[in-house]
Amino acid sequence: MVLSSTGLLRAGYFAGSISEEIKEQINCEVVFRIPVPFVEGGIPVYESTVVTWIIMAVVTVICALLTRNLKIVPNRKQMILETAVGWVQNFCRNNMGEGGMRYFPYLGTVLIYIGISNIIGLFGLKPPTKDLSVTIALALMSIILIEGACLRKRKLKGFFKSLASPTPIMLPMNILEIGIRPLSLCMRLFGNVVAAFIIMELLKYVLPVGLPVPFSLYFDIFDGFLQAYIFVFLTSLFIHEAIEDEE
Repeated sequence: MVLSSTGLLRAGYFAGSISEEIKEQINCEVVFRIPVPFVEGGIPVYESTVVTWIIMAVVTVICALLTRNLKIVPNRKQMILETAVGWVQNFCRNNMGEGGMRYFPYLGTVLIYIGISNIIGLFGLKPPTKDLSVTIALALMSIILIEGACLRKRKLKGFFKSLASPTPIMLPMNILEIGIRPLSLCMRLFGNVVAAFIIMELLKYVLPVGLPVPFSLYFDIFDGFLQAYIFVFLTSLFIHEAIEDEE
């Protein structure tokens, strides 16, 4: 009975500590405020925004360094860069066709940003994708791009016609789908990032030394890039669905 009570107390304490840790991880603090006239307290700048600025700066510098002195006969560095860019191009082309290649720069940028954001915790910074507002913003941008692609290809008449496809009775469901898609993209990305953190904390509690290392390689690195891939993959499929009738 004593052992049972002790176990329950330990489990309760662990559950409480995990809950507090999750709250700390998903709540982004205000780093500083930008003073603006007529705005009381100024505009808050959150931790996820600052980390995003850091990612943008690092990626910009790396891109500038990698694209300097490009040659017709590529060296090893240029071959690696061209292979990486070619892989993303082929990925987008296979999912969207030639008609969707105009959206390749956006998808490539989102792939890089989410991939780095998901693994930046290894460098002591809080991943921006743990902030729900960041994943909401990413999902909304993707849905605006998807619906914009549909409107651009099918024009206004074709866009409204697609809402009643395949039969007019599907109109409410098709309209509802436009709202469900960003929610699905947002919660899938946010949920998987937070779930990976919870699993790692559970593993550290069960066996603090040794066991978490290989799992960290999976959840912190492989799963981080996997979630970026899935987000871009789904966005590209939705774009293809929006423009496929016009190809």
